[in-house]
Amino acid sequence: MMSTERARETAEAQGAMARLALGFTAWAERWFPDSYVFAAVALVAVAVGALVMGAPPLAVAKGFGDGFWSLIPFTMQMAFVALTGYVVASSPPAGRLIARLAAVPRTGRGAIAAVATISMLASLLNWGLSLVFSGLLVRALARRAELRMDYRAAGAAAYLGLGATWALGISSSAAQLQANPASLPKPLLQISGVIPFTETIFLWQSMLMAVVLVVVSTAIAWMSAPAGEKAVTAEEMGVALEGAGSALPREKLGQAAGEVQAKRPGEWLEHSPVLTVLLVLMAVGWLGQEMSRQNPIVAISNLNTYNLAFLMLGLLLHWRPRSFLDAVAKAVPATGGVLIQFPLYGAIATMMTATKGADGHALSDRIAQLFVGLSTAESFPLLMGVYSAVLGFFIPSGGGKWIIEAPYVMQAANDLQVHLGWAVQVYNAAEALPNLVNPFWMLPLLGVLSLKARDIVGFSFLQLLVHAPLVLFMLWALGQTLGYTPPVMP
Repeated sequence: MMSTERARETAEAQGAMARLALGFTAWAERWFPDSYVFAAVALVAVAVGALVMGAPPLAVAKGFGDGFWSLIPFTMQMAFVALTGYVVASSPPAGRLIARLAAVPRTGRGAIAAVATISMLASLLNWGLSLVFSGLLVRALARRAELRMDYRAAGAAAYLGLGATWALGISSSAAQLQANPASLPKPLLQISGVIPFTETIFLWQSMLMAVVLVVVSTAIAWMSAPAGEKAVTAEEMGVALEGAGSALPREKLGQAAGEVQAKRPGEWLEHSPVLTVLLVLMAVGWLGQEMSRQNPIVAISNLNTYNLAFLMLGLLLHWRPRSFLDAVAKAVPATGGVLIQFPLYGAIATMMTATKGADGHALSDRIAQLFVGLSTAESFPLLMGVYSAVLGFFIPSGGGKWIIEAPYVMQAANDLQVHLGWAVQVYNAAEALPNLVNPFWMLPLLGVLSLKARDIVGFSFLQLLVHAPLVLFMLWALGQTLGYTPPVMP
């Protein structure tokens, strides 16, 4: 471990902003409860709000029960996004790719910039893939002692996919939900209609924002990374790079657990690629039909299609079912928060939209009226962005929080005649901001890196200081280039 004197020198070198971030994280780790508690508090607050508006207690209870299981399909879909990303990232071919990528950088700062770019680009495909793949890449780079790479700054760079770009990519919970009418709660569907990817993540305004964030975030990661003697390596932090969380050593790359010879006849199929080949061939045949009969963008916007493609890719990359199943078992804990919290979000959404007060209006109507009263079509993206970012500190779930916000946000967007797809992207870009300092989504990455949140948040806080004004400005400026289109019902 680092000596007390070295730790003091490191803290001084980080500057006032990083010390502030370290203080914030220490406070958050001490006082912030689990995110489930925030979801439960939000549910109670909505119930109290409905009662204050004059809703009968039995109506509030009915809204709770009716909505509790309303998001089961979407809950399972989001759990599979996390699971499939982990499985793909931990496959033997991914390990070989990590080894090749880790051999490229020539300096510690260059390595950190590379991690930042790869993390953000991977997150546009799958946020789970981004976390695990980037974490394993950091560990592989840390083994190159000649780089003298700051391990904390590299960890923060690996987290940029979740803190900058993931919600602008195809695993965006809000965009996926709005593109899938079968997953949308009926009250929300009646307000927003179906919004395809072409009106959300594939808008040129959204893609431009993603490009800007990748370039700016990579530059900040490079400039803020300590170099030379100021860099703190994994070894100096006492991190064992060949432990359970590490990638496979170079000499064992490609030797997956599933490649061990079966010891009993019953294990033969577990260690044979026969079933893998048959399953993947059937999946490829089905996916080919889906892509040929409709626009590929429309096809991949279906969460079931997206998850099937990633699941089969993970199976193919692991090659043998035993290796695949071992990876799935390791990925399951990352889905726990989704499985236990999304029923509460479903209950909240139903209570907000279906439980009427004494005047015949739901709580979502009242909040929508407040948004309309405080903003115009021009200022709505800025106001909503600030609101969504602040709420994200307390409800760190992209899909779950959208279920809560969407009914009144989309109603307000309709009333003000704001482009509905852009309203979704405003939410997406702003929702990612608090991820930069919120420990909740850091947990899978921190497990891979053997770090604590306080080790990386000083660097991610610097990113937040730049991202917040930049993102809010882009949301406002780019929003002026889009016009309103009425909701499209399925």
